[in-house]
Amino acid sequence: MEIYIKGFLIACKGIPTTVWVSLLAIIIGAALGLLLALFRQTNNKILQVIAKIYVDVVRGTPMLAQALIMAYGIPQLLQIANPAFKWPNMVIPAIMVCGFNSAAYMSEVIRSGIQAVDKGQMEAARSLGMSHGMAMRLIIIPQAIRIILPAFGNEFVTLIKETSVLGYVGVVEILRQGQLWNASAFQPFPAYIGVALAYMILTIPLSKFINGYERKMAKKEAAA
Repeated sequence: MEIYIKGFLIACKGIPTTVWVSLLAIIIGAALGLLLALFRQTNNKILQVIAKIYVDVVRGTPMLAQALIMAYGIPQLLQIANPAFKWPNMVIPAIMVCGFNSAAYMSEVIRSGIQAVDKGQMEAARSLGMSHGMAMRLIIIPQAIRIILPAFGNEFVTLIKETSVLGYVGVVEILRQGQLWNASAFQPFPAYIGVALAYMILTIPLSKFINGYERKMAKKEAAA
């Protein structure tokens, strides 16, 4: 039993990195996802195409490949102009790739949230003299955010689990902690059981909280 407890405690050392990367990535993903969603909603065909290509490329490729490109491929390209370039810390490309990856999924979530807002809201705002941009900022987007909060939370839970690929680019998160301990102690089963438990103590409470919030929202809507 002690060996399993040790495996769990070692895996837990990676929790701060996992949570830190996930939090910053979800913020980047939400901001960029909102921009992409607005691009998809605009009448500008060029912006629509840019957003669609971005979403298709990111969703059509594995996150591990994206992480390897960001961590090792991008520096190689930048070294053409600056031979001394390298990432000062591998957490930087890790946050970027998780954020950019999340943005592709968040953009679809946000777009569906915007479309779920009653079209009469926009018409009413325009009739009061608001511009389209002002109506989106003050009326539509705040309502869409309320609608998509559960999906936003689920994306955060998913992102926590997806950070497991970052060990392949040198980020010592939960899975990498388990891999390093297994490499030195030759205890694969306790190491990876510990890793699984460390992820579970993060994701299960979050999932329960999100489900509770969804039920609360459903009751409010039913009462209304």
